[in-house]
Parts: sequence; C-alpha cells; structure tokens
Amino acid sequence: MGGTRGVALLALGSFAVGTDAYAMAGLLPGMGADLDVSVSLAGQSVTAFTLCYALAAPLLSAVLARWGTRTVLVTALVVFVLANAGTALTGSYTGLLGTRALAGAGAGLFVPAAATAAVALVPPERRGRALGLVLGGMSTGTVLGVPLGLLVAADSGWRTTLWLITGLGVVALTGVAAALPPVEGAAAPSLRARLGALARPRVAVVVTVTFTQTVASLGLYTYLEPVLHRTAGIGSAVPYLWVWGIGGVCGSLLAGTLVDRTGKPAALAVTLLGTLGCALALLPWTGSVPGLVLVPLVVWGAVGWAFVVPQQHRLLARDGGNGAAAVGLNSSATYLGGAVGSALGGLALAHGLDARWLPLPAAGVALAGVLFHLTAVRGPARRDTRTGRRTTDHANGTGAAGGATAAGAPERNAP
Repeated sequence: MGGTRGVALLALGSFAVGTDAYAMAGLLPGMGADLDVSVSLAGQSVTAFTLCYALAAPLLSAVLARWGTRTVLVTALVVFVLANAGTALTGSYTGLLGTRALAGAGAGLFVPAAATAAVALVPPERRGRALGLVLGGMSTGTVLGVPLGLLVAADSGWRTTLWLITGLGVVALTGVAAALPPVEGAAAPSLRARLGALARPRVAVVVTVTFTQTVASLGLYTYLEPVLHRTAGIGSAVPYLWVWGIGGVCGSLLAGTLVDRTGKPAALAVTLLGTLGCALALLPWTGSVPGLVLVPLVVWGAVGWAFVVPQQHRLLARDGGNGAAAVGLNSSATYLGGAVGSALGGLALAHGLDARWLPLPAAGVALAGVLFHLTAVRGPARRDTRTGRRTTDHANGTGAAGGATAAGAPERNAP
C-alpha cells in the first residue's frame, strides 16, 4: 500500500510539471502584451524552460549526487514552486526568462528522480505500470493543463494560471515531503556516472532514439495550431489539444501494462515510433474530410506519450545500479529534442514552408529513428555473439540472461 501511495504522490508531482510545461504555449500572447514584447520573444521563455530542463537539470543532479531520493524530490519541487511564483510576480522580460529557466531546472530534476523512485517502490512485476502512472501524470497535466490554462488566462489573465500551477506544486510538495515512503538508493547520479552511462552503446542507442522521437513529436506540437489551421481550416486548437492529450493519457497508462505483460520493451518502443511516423505523415491529407484530422491526432498523442515508458523501462532494467544516470540522460534527451524540433520547425516556417506540410519532415525524423534503432542494435548483439555472451535482442526485445537487475526487474525485460 505504501508503494502505491508513493507512486500516486509522484504522479501528482508529474501532473504539476506537465501542466507547467505545456500550458505556457497558450499564454504567450498575454505574456507578450503584458511585458511589452512580441509573441516570438515571449516564446523564448518556453525555450529557456526546455533547455534548462535538458541541460541544467543534469548538472544540478550531479551536484546533489550524494543526497537521498526523497531529499532530491523535495528540493526539485521547492525550486519548481518558487520559480512559478516568480513567473507570476515578474514585471520584466528578463525576470520571465530567469524564472522559466529555474522552473525547467526544477522540473528536470524531479521527473527522472520520480521515475527511479516509482520503480523502487513497487514489486518488479508492477514496474511498467508504476512508470506509466508517473508519466501519465505529465500527460494528464497536458490534457487538463493546456485548455484549463487558456480558459483561466482568458478570464483572469496569464498570471492567475501561473498561480494555479504554483498551487499544484505546493500540493505535490506537501504530499511528497509528508507521506512519501522511504526509497532505497540515491536518486541523483554523479556527472561521471551520467557520462559513463552515455559511453555505453546500449544506453547511447536508447537515448539517441528518444531524441529523434521528441524532435518529431514535441517539436511539431509547438506549431500544432498553425498546422491544424492550414490542414483543416481550424480556428481554435483547444478542442484538438484535448484530443491529443487524451490520447497521451491512454497511451501512457496502457504502455506500462503492455511492457509488464509482454516483457518486450524494445519491440514496443520501435513499434510506437514507427506508428508515430505514419500518423504524422498522414496528417496533411486529413483536412478534406471533416473530423478525420482527429484520427492521426489521437494516435500521435497516444504513441508519443506511450513511447517514454518502454524507453525508461529499458534503461532501468539494463543499467541496474546506474539506471538513475541513464534515465536522467533520457529525460534530458526528451526536452533537448523538443527544443531542437521547435527551433527547426520555426526555421522551416520562417523560410517559407507551408505549415500544412510541417508534419512531413517530422515524420521523416521519426522513421529515421526507427531505422537507426534497427541498425544500431545489431552491432552490440553481434559482438556479444562472437564473445559467447547471452544477451537480449534489442530489435525484438527478447532474450535472457540469468539473474535480475539491481533495480529488481527480470532480465527478460531488458532491451
């Protein structure tokens, strides 16, 4: 029971983070008008959040490497709460950038530590579901946070939305600080451990594939409103954001169950990435039939969010005691990919690409990730075969080696 309660508390924290990360895009016009800057300049606050999530948070985690899991989680939520309160109070563009960067660092510190803690709190057979619940908290924050943030901002201003997010963070902080059960092990790996994890070929493959997935998925999400406008003549994107987010919640929750039942996270990850590429490729041609655009949209949301679960599961299962370092790298790759994808999408639109066709290069990146995965994983498998070692087949997600990982997962679940 204690483990279940702990996972629920971690999911609440992820909900607050998800609301913060994805509600901001709809607040940019009000922010820009209030702070007397253009929408494009206000949009750099999203870049500040994502870059600090990807780059500053791992460095902060390294500084806190000797702290316990619970301390790291509480510290991350304190930073997150103070940063969002600062954003709500800021009266300058410089203050906006600074507080959004700080919020990104807090969020980036929290999410990988929460994933690691969720695994440690439950038995091995429930590990995939625990990861799905924590990541489902983020996608649920997207479903509720984006439209709710827009509604609140329209009625009471963008600052009220930031106070709402701050309140969510306070509730999560209180719950984690007061009721999270003890978690074994350190949540924050050292910088040397992180770099060492990246040097391992299997970890590098997983993290690189995650990067390609988020360049395609999160990068395109930034421009979803103009894409929908050009594709299907849609004015307000809010109902479609709901559909995308609902798909994300379902995907996050179902992915954990699929991982637990099949024991093949690698096969699931590559299938989801291929499905994402196909859904994005079909998106530009759905405007001629009313409502048809909803089909690739809900598939995109479902597989895009579900993809994270088997990826983190693979890293934790394979890397054992170094799993936290690998998950931290994967979390950084997620937001770095989103930042790169947003930047490339903006450049493409600035150079005259019709927003209707923007999903096509995104689909190309996703399918390139599939090809990279299928090609790269055969090298380590062949080397292991030559040396006589038994290993897991990454492409199929199958194989066995004796024993269990330090995180407690059966080796059949390793990538």
